[in-house]
Amino acid sequence: MDYLVRIITRTENIRALACLTTGLVDEARRRHGTWPTASTAMGMALSGGVLLGALLKTDQRVALRFEGNGPLQKILVEADSNGAVRGSVAVPKVHTVTAEGELDVPGALGRAGFLTVTKDLGLKAPYESILQLYNSEIAGDLALYLTESEQIPSAIGLGVFVEPDNHVSAAGGFLIQSLPPANEQLIEMLMGRITEMPPITQLLHEGTTPEEILELLFAGIEYLTLEKRELAFRCSCSRQKIERVLLSMGREELTEILQKEEGTEVTCEFCREVYSFNRGELEQLVEELDTLSI
Repeated sequence: MDYLVRIITRTENIRALACLTTGLVDEARRRHGTWPTASTAMGMALSGGVLLGALLKTDQRVALRFEGNGPLQKILVEADSNGAVRGSVAVPKVHTVTAEGELDVPGALGRAGFLTVTKDLGLKAPYESILQLYNSEIAGDLALYLTESEQIPSAIGLGVFVEPDNHVSAAGGFLIQSLPPANEQLIEMLMGRITEMPPITQLLHEGTTPEEILELLFAGIEYLTLEKRELAFRCSCSRQKIERVLLSMGREELTEILQKEEGTEVTCEFCREVYSFNRGELEQLVEELDTLSI
């Protein structure tokens, strides 16, 4: 089961979250047919989206768009406050490695580009923030966004382990944030522990749970566990929504499709679900547009 744990120190100066996302990342890998480096980059972005989504209030959502000059081109992630997340990568068949043979996520995404964070907080207009990519390692870019745009000093660790047969056997991460008034001594201690701890990918691959990751980071520091929440790769697409997309194309374009084809298929870019519409269904949509124009 994929899940997230949230804690806060008893002094209420530090909050932290840790998540296990192996199942949902592997499902995304399977749906999109990603190669190892693309799987890792998308998996890190999905885990990051889960962590940011968990900071929101009920029914609020966050969208992440990583755009770089590398072969991946773009990663999209949408997450809500309830533990649902979905995502995609523009070019799934990307596998780049470093000179040492490690998966090269920054090289795949590209060293130059932008991170766009859009929050739907239930207001008239969504909140949007755009930053240049910091190090294209996903975690560092998200930490910079939280620290600079939201003015909350943050540290993020994200990890994905891809097996030789290409399936994802471990994925997840953690997020630590300093809340006012800042406890500089405690912050320094935690940063030291992050630096000294084994790589998060290694810990996840060894079976370390989110609770154990938090225990490792906060050993000797009193904290309260606030919640444990299930996570899932879940898309909000539906046939009804796809019909609205087709209607938005207008009568002329739908009629043109009818003249050339017996039907059409629309594939959701997030979950790759295919929605098929035969000639009769398209004709009904055209009739609906005619009715609306009367």
